[in-house]
Amino acid sequence: MKQSSFFTKVVHHKADQSAALNSKATPIYQTSAFTFKDLDDLEKYYEGETSYLYSRERNPNPEELAEGVALLEEGEAGVAAASGMAAIFAGILSVVKPGDHIVAAEDVYGGTHNLLAHELPALGIEVTLTSFHDLESVKGEIRTNTKLLYSESVTNPFLRVEDLNGLKEVAEKNELKVMIDNTFATPYLLRPLHNGADLVVHSATKYLGGHSDATAGVLVGEHSLVEKARKKIVSLGSNLSPFEAWLTYRGTKTLGIRMDKQSKNAKALAEAMQKHADVQKVYYPKGVSSEGNGAIVTVALNESVDMNTFYRALGWIKIVPSLAGVETTVSVPSRTSHRTLTSEDKERFGIDDHVVRISVGIESSEDIIAQLEQAIEASK
Repeated sequence: MKQSSFFTKVVHHKADQSAALNSKATPIYQTSAFTFKDLDDLEKYYEGETSYLYSRERNPNPEELAEGVALLEEGEAGVAAASGMAAIFAGILSVVKPGDHIVAAEDVYGGTHNLLAHELPALGIEVTLTSFHDLESVKGEIRTNTKLLYSESVTNPFLRVEDLNGLKEVAEKNELKVMIDNTFATPYLLRPLHNGADLVVHSATKYLGGHSDATAGVLVGEHSLVEKARKKIVSLGSNLSPFEAWLTYRGTKTLGIRMDKQSKNAKALAEAMQKHADVQKVYYPKGVSSEGNGAIVTVALNESVDMNTFYRALGWIKIVPSLAGVETTVSVPSRTSHRTLTSEDKERFGIDDHVVRISVGIESSEDIIAQLEQAIEASK
């Protein structure tokens, strides 16, 4: 056989892939497509005998992440997406179509609120945003074309704990599906599928990944609904990349350890803030789990606190428009996560520049408390 040219050799050289089978960590399958030996081998894919054809459809790394989260949530199946919003969108579309109606909690993450209030209605999907504090108000919004109830297990930013069992009863009586965003609680603290949810969604960017280095979403639940959502993800091209899936899956391995430490730190911080004279109100959930109540503390500081001075004095606690990393950070919901809300809605919900959402990290709780207290003191 003629020796290959430089150009051919460099293109076709490949390491022995069988070595990957002995790797302790799952390799990163950073490929857009997979090879086949012949037509018979190709047909096996369409007959369901092999798993991978094209990474927009399936790839081992996103599959591993989705299966891992499904295991933690104790769901039938899971699918990964490029972000939490992509997973939310696909999950909703697995249940509703144009002409259908959704009843959703009004006090959800700002990006979700925007999707529900503006993007879905533009597609012909009717949405009613209402208070889920009182399930009677939820019942009153159900119509003949209602298909889905949507909320968060712990809401953002004021940390209301959803009555999942109550929602289940409402849904069962009206033959509705329930979809819950479990990002803040995580499956370490709460598994909504146990309480009647049909679908559970995560911004895996947050606690599942846990290191602020990957953007991802995961949807878990009934197999039939997850497969419908998968088709939407494939068609819309909102699949998760192999590398970000690999990073996020790696993060899940320390989820329990991180959440345990961060929840304890958050409890200590909430107790300290409740005693502080310059803190008007502290929002910290109760009754999420016997393991803890999560790692987010939201505080409303007194009007006497100059907020720019406060943020500048925080030192190693940075303003970050996200949450759930191992470092303690703060966010300004009025300027970031809930910026798209109308001024009327912000006023109604009590979201202003003095509301600070604190994502509590794994540092010493004493150091976290001291850093926040000195920043408040410096800003008066």
